[in-house]
Amino acid sequence: MDENSAPLPPRQQKPYNIFVVSDATGLTAERVVSAALAQFEPEIASILRFSHVSTAEEVHNIVQQAAHQRGIIVHTLVITELREMLLNEGRHFRVDTIDLMGPLLARLSSRLRVSPRSQPGLFQQIDQEYHRRLEAMNFTVKHDDGQNTQSIADADIVIVGVSRTCKTPLSIYLSYRGWRVANVPIISNIKPPRQLAQVKDHRIVALTMHPDLLLTVRKTRVRRMGHGFLRDYADYESILHEIESAKRFYAKQGWPIIDVTHKSIEELSTEVIALVRRRQQ
Repeated sequence: MDENSAPLPPRQQKPYNIFVVSDATGLTAERVVSAALAQFEPEIASILRFSHVSTAEEVHNIVQQAAHQRGIIVHTLVITELREMLLNEGRHFRVDTIDLMGPLLARLSSRLRVSPRSQPGLFQQIDQEYHRRLEAMNFTVKHDDGQNTQSIADADIVIVGVSRTCKTPLSIYLSYRGWRVANVPIISNIKPPRQLAQVKDHRIVALTMHPDLLLTVRKTRVRRMGHGFLRDYADYESILHEIESAKRFYAKQGWPIIDVTHKSIEELSTEVIALVRRRQQ
């Protein structure tokens, strides 16, 4: 075989363009496509994302562009009319379209016996809410029991109270509901951190408890911990004085007081949120 009859090397083709189309951000579809492309050779395809597609004209233009650029369309359109139009336009222009959302919505709708809302962006809202709660919980843990007082002004709610008046469990529960919370202990004969003055008054809520219950709670803690507490920590007369002194301090500052005695954390959280919102207004 002479050199003129030698086989030609394979023709180098341009990479495919994958058009990710969504009536929301398109981030979810892009992640799915990227995960799928990881199973192929690098640079076999590039991704072009089209977000917030909401009109028939946009759909038509995207399909035409895909037809001229060796494109494949992957979409997560939840609006039925747009999804059907994209399918028909793809057939007309001979562009492959892959529907990531439609078949799943149809199957779920059939099994659940309820129609989908067909509202774009709902997953993004859920994702944002999830991250907001995580951030709130992280903030609250870092600002528990008087920690990091230099940034308590960034809290949505600041809870103050003497020891063992449910400050920490209430703060954590509020953070789970998306509120950034700092809690600060009020200790007899010790000035509270000066940063409290930087917090807007409507955000501060003071907690108190009936002295009989507080005595029981503190005695239980002393038994569990064994040592490391002041002699009068679980002394009734000292507790009575501590509570009354704290109440006078709260009143002087103009902070509202919530009695936590025999109240559930859920009940307290609802009361705190309502109080903060009412005072803000």
